[in-house]
Amino acid sequence: MSVIKKLETDIKGILKKAGYEVDKVLLEPSNRRDLGEYQINNAMQLTKIYHENPRDIAAKIVTELEKDNRFTNINIAGPGFINISFSDQYIYDFLNEIHEDVHNNIDKKEPKKIIVDYGGANVAKALHVGHLRTGNIGEALKRLALLLGYDALGDAHLGDYGRPLGLVLREIKERYPELKYFDENYTGDYSEVELPITNKDLEEIYPVASNKAKEDEQYLEEARIITAKIQSHEKGYYDLWKRVVDISKEDIKKTYESLNVSFEIWNGESDEMEYFDELLKIYEDKNLLVDSEGARVVEVATPEDKAPMPPLLFIRSNGAASYETTDLAAILERKINYNPDEIWYVVDARQALHFEQTFRAARKAKLVEDRVVLEHVGNGTMNGKDGKPFKTRDGGVMSLKALMDLVYDETYKKITNESIKEEEKKEIARIVAMAAVKYADLLPYRGTDYIFELEKFTDLEGKTGPYLLYSTIRMRSLLKKAEEFKATKITKLKGAAEKEIALTLLTLPLVLNRAVEAKTLNEIAEFLYKLTACYNSFYAENKIIIEEDADLRNSWIVLTETVYNINMLLLGILGIEVPEKM
Repeated sequence: MSVIKKLETDIKGILKKAGYEVDKVLLEPSNRRDLGEYQINNAMQLTKIYHENPRDIAAKIVTELEKDNRFTNINIAGPGFINISFSDQYIYDFLNEIHEDVHNNIDKKEPKKIIVDYGGANVAKALHVGHLRTGNIGEALKRLALLLGYDALGDAHLGDYGRPLGLVLREIKERYPELKYFDENYTGDYSEVELPITNKDLEEIYPVASNKAKEDEQYLEEARIITAKIQSHEKGYYDLWKRVVDISKEDIKKTYESLNVSFEIWNGESDEMEYFDELLKIYEDKNLLVDSEGARVVEVATPEDKAPMPPLLFIRSNGAASYETTDLAAILERKINYNPDEIWYVVDARQALHFEQTFRAARKAKLVEDRVVLEHVGNGTMNGKDGKPFKTRDGGVMSLKALMDLVYDETYKKITNESIKEEEKKEIARIVAMAAVKYADLLPYRGTDYIFELEKFTDLEGKTGPYLLYSTIRMRSLLKKAEEFKATKITKLKGAAEKEIALTLLTLPLVLNRAVEAKTLNEIAEFLYKLTACYNSFYAENKIIIEEDADLRNSWIVLTETVYNINMLLLGILGIEVPEKM
């Protein structure tokens, strides 16, 4: 339980001594520091219950608060707002408590199992910049959920089932018709068949096949037939498909790992569609499927809709399952294998209609209990300076690898320390590039679009990932130099800068709670910058290591370690590594 939450419980008892019962006390940081550091607003609520003037109620509460040496500058403002500030000793005690364990300033949640569906990479295609936000946001939300006490699992939900794979295999057949996978008479072990294809080949094959399909109807029809063969597990084609998926999945894993993004579940759409027969039976038994121009759909419109709501396409006119059906099968699979309390879908905001249809269809068939939360956590796009989705110079979709190379080259140029060896310099540049991209991506509210600005995001000054890394490394360096003093406790502080650090730290649980409720990381990113900037102001004003007052010096060292620990914790939540030096 956080420090503020404990204090709210204590103040609830103080209100009881004053003669007033409340369900809870909510301490809010004050916007008027001249009046107080925090505010208690219960008097207005109590006047409706006890029918007393709110200022009279506030006055009685203040009388009790004044008996507690944790509070100073207690006063009443307006109709009955109670302002309080904290005594120096209370600040010392609070800082020492979170120095001992940063988790002492975190409010743990009631246990829940949450599946976070993010990433959504398509097999045999290069990951592009659009996958950056889903990967970053999803990974950070999963880490935040784990920190707050939830049992959270990340699911990659790979696109490995539809026509794109049929197109890939059609083009492979064009280039390598002699492969045993296409020989109907072959009876050997397909795992022993050599496949002269790398992931780089696959990334080139799909766009070629896709363009051919647009110009050649016969080519497209053959790809459709191959897709059906894959989905019906026809030998040869199905075995080749598995090899292609494995090759691509290995590269996808490496790309995500380079961004510090990982998944506990590596299911693809093909894994979910193993549950299609069971899903189909559920919808047929409940008479939820309606024939529509040769297809079968689920009506999801309600009388409350203010705009047209099209039906969910369940089975296409050619008998193939739709994209929506794949997500319904995934919900069923997750219910059977994990029984989650919530499923968060971190996917582009432009997919809002798809998820509204899917969730309604799932509820209609009761695929999950009413208590289960299904939430689309929509995100905006990374755009170029023209305000459109970020692309390469020739106008094509930029791959995620190309983006990271671009940022790496910029961070590499900015490492000018000649004492750093070349290999170490490359590793530092990689970590700093990742921090620059991830922090810039998580800083805006997830639902908004933002402009990619290479020079700004890689700057060592301002609200950037490199600034946070540089400052955190400097804290670590100071702590190494201070090891000889064996500082363990804060007993003395002297300035406004230190108080500002403490008051900022007090707001951490509020920031974390709001972040998980809104499913966005921007407040955590802002908090990191504010805390770091507060510390840097303090650092600039004081010579910590050479301070002659031992109590003050040791207190400053402990304060530094506290801020460092919080920075490391939150950078970890955002998936940002910290190099040894810069």
